[in-house]
Amino acid sequence: MRLSTTAAASALSLAFITGCSSSDSDKKDTAADSKSTPTAAAAPAAKASTAAELKKLLLVAGDVPGYAVEATEGLVPRSKDEQKVDKAACGPLVWSSLALPPGDTTVSASNSLKEEKKAGGASKPTDLAAALDATRTLIGLSSYDGDGAQKAMKSVSDAITTCAGGYTATSSSGEADNGKVVKVASEKGTGGGDEALAFVETVEMEGQTATVHGEVVRKGNTVATFYTINFAAFAGDGKMPMNPPAIVTGQLTKLK
Repeated sequence: MRLSTTAAASALSLAFITGCSSSDSDKKDTAADSKSTPTAAAAPAAKASTAAELKKLLLVAGDVPGYAVEATEGLVPRSKDEQKVDKAACGPLVWSSLALPPGDTTVSASNSLKEEKKAGGASKPTDLAAALDATRTLIGLSSYDGDGAQKAMKSVSDAITTCAGGYTATSSSGEADNGKVVKVASEKGTGGGDEALAFVETVEMEGQTATVHGEVVRKGNTVATFYTINFAAFAGDGKMPMNPPAIVTGQLTKLK
């Protein structure tokens, strides 16, 4: 996968992704997956929302103090067709990290929230350094008919297990990627919704290693994905920020 920022892309071409989730509804009760999923609440058969309806549910300026809202155009691929994954089973992780639908639907909407830096500071960073040290959370919303949302969650959960040893994604145009996911594991995230999963990926790029965090949450027949990146981590301690709870809870609050 290639994930670019206006100034940082020329220096670092991101090629990693993430995912997580699982759930099966039973006629009476839903059992919790002891490994990586909380108890999943059964959702009635539903009809998918439209892309226009999903767009209205995205966070907007002012919803989360301290963050500016950006479009994802130019930041991530516009469709799954623009990416190739060496292991098909790992696809849901790739899509989740790119604010694309992790499941079988084309109904989606996305944006990005960028942490606003406080004015001041002893030194003035270069434009490139400033671009690298920018924390962004990619948010994707996707909607499904029937039990499609539950199936999407399960596909991500399965991918966390199947792809624990890593995977590689490249652009469909054949461009060589500059990174590789070498490890995937589940972790505790913000949670919420009817079903939630969180994961962490270890990514190697240009001789450097960093850990990246993602979350996938289902609320009804809508699935929300969160993936937070900061390219400066590759040149620093290798630890990217967790998905901000204020962003996750803020977005879930807006979902029906």
